[in-house]
Amino acid sequence: MYKCMFAALFALEFLLAPAPGRAAEPVDVALVLVDDVSRSIDDSEFALQKQGYAEAFTDARVLAAIHAGPAHRIAVSYVEFADEDQVRTMLDWTVISDAASAQAFVARLVAAPRSAQGRTAIGSGIDRAVQMLAESPFQANRSVIDVCGDGTSNDGRDILVARDAALAAGITINGLAIINDHPVSQLYAHVAPPGGLAKYYRDHVTGGPGSFVAEVHDFHAFGRAMVRKLVSEIASAGASAAGL
Repeated sequence: MYKCMFAALFALEFLLAPAPGRAAEPVDVALVLVDDVSRSIDDSEFALQKQGYAEAFTDARVLAAIHAGPAHRIAVSYVEFADEDQVRTMLDWTVISDAASAQAFVARLVAAPRSAQGRTAIGSGIDRAVQMLAESPFQANRSVIDVCGDGTSNDGRDILVARDAALAAGITINGLAIINDHPVSQLYAHVAPPGGLAKYYRDHVTGGPGSFVAEVHDFHAFGRAMVRKLVSEIASAGASAAGL
């Protein structure tokens, strides 16, 4: 039995290892964007989220932060989630190193159709991101998951279990809590938990070295918040690589 177990482990390590003579590509940050597309977000709000991502990744400050990193590049992927069975990798790993690669990523992101509308399984979204980071072909100074949403987790894997598994793997999870200041009555407990959504994200979603929660009260402010968030994440990765 033990011989079979060791043989299986050896085979798994062989499959996950880089091909002989082919080193993993270095990047300053491996970043998975995990975006809430549950039914509490309508189509116009979803469009504003996409627009905000587009503005952020092509912003001169973000491009300058990428250029200033030791590897001068980051790797980004994009996941959407609603309920447990509606977690989709919409864009696989893409390297962004300059304005041209940022524009190409943004064009694909904006063109991708909305994948679902269901409940809110944040834990399941985090699980997919952890899997993607484990299987990525990059050697990253920092692995980060960005969770963006407007409500609490109400479906799928327990959010605290998923969060703690990601942190144990050395991953930092940051949050962008989109605050609904005028929720409809049937969604009030979902989008306005006790203490506010930002507190819920701090207590249940985010964690790891340098983690933070950004709070947005207007979908139109999404892009500005993403700029601040990306610059902070990329700068943190550069500091980690420098041993600061």
